[in-house]
Amino acid sequence: MRESTLNTPLNSPPDMKHTPADASARLRALARAWVHRAYSPFSHRPDAAILLLGDGAWVPGVRVESASYSLEIPSVQNAISTAVALGRRDIVALAMSRPITPEDAAYLGTLPEIALAQVDEALFAATGPLPQVAPEPLSPYLDADTPATSEEGLGIARRLAARAYVPESDFPVACVIETGTGLLVPGVNVEHPTWSRILCAERNALGTLVTYGIQDPETMYLTCTREPGCTPCGACRQLLAELTPEATLWMDSSIPGGRAAHPYELLPEFFTGATLFRTPNPRDTA
Repeated sequence: MRESTLNTPLNSPPDMKHTPADASARLRALARAWVHRAYSPFSHRPDAAILLLGDGAWVPGVRVESASYSLEIPSVQNAISTAVALGRRDIVALAMSRPITPEDAAYLGTLPEIALAQVDEALFAATGPLPQVAPEPLSPYLDADTPATSEEGLGIARRLAARAYVPESDFPVACVIETGTGLLVPGVNVEHPTWSRILCAERNALGTLVTYGIQDPETMYLTCTREPGCTPCGACRQLLAELTPEATLWMDSSIPGGRAAHPYELLPEFFTGATLFRTPNPRDTA
C-alpha cells in the first residue's frame, strides 16, 4: 500500500490526552485529530468522521481518494461501513471534522437503521444523553485465528458475509484482509437506496486499512455467497490496484481453496493517476 497513506500507529493521536469530558465535544475533537489519517493526494482536502456506539465505543472513518475520482470513499460512508463489518449498527452519534454537507445528511437520512438528528454544523446525534466516550477506538480486527490455508480464510469470509447490509440486492459479499502479523480486517458490502452510495466489501476493508493506519496487508479472501466464482467489480479492482497491488487475493470458487491473483493482474495497465498528484495549496487545508 502507498507509504504516504499508512504511516501512523493504531493508537489514538497524542494530542487526545486532554479531551473535554462532554461526549459531543470529545467526538468533535477526535474527528479533528483523525484528519491526518485521510488519503487525499489529489484534492488535499482531508476530513474525518467519528461514530459513537451505544456502549461508548467509537469508530473512525477518513476520506479515501482514488485516481478515478468518482470512487472516493467519503469519511461518513467509511466509518459506517467499518462499523457494519465489525457487527455494530448501534450508532448514537456522528461527528465530523468539517461542517456536514447536504450529501452527508442525505446519506444518513436514508439509512433506516440510523435515527440521528442534526445538532449543529458538525454533529448528528440520537435523542437523550450520550454514553461516555471510550479512550480508544473500536478494534478493527476480527476475533478469529489466523487461517492456515486459503480454504480456512475463505471460510472466515463466508461467515462474515452474514453481516452484509444488502436490502437492495440481497447479494451478500465479504472480504477479509490478512496482515503480515496474521490479524484480520473485515469488509462487507453496505447498500443504500441511492446505488452510487453503495460500498462494496473490498473497498469497505480498504477504507478501514487507511483509517486505522494498518501497513501490512498481505492476503485477501473474497466471497460472494450466492455466486460461486465471484471476482471484484471494476470499481474495486481499481482501488485494490492502487492501494494493494502486490497482495494475494483469494477468490471463492467451486475449487477448494479458491483461486488466487494479484490486483494488478486483475486490472492490467490500470490508471495510476500519477500525473494528477499535486503540491498542496494552502487554501485546501486551511
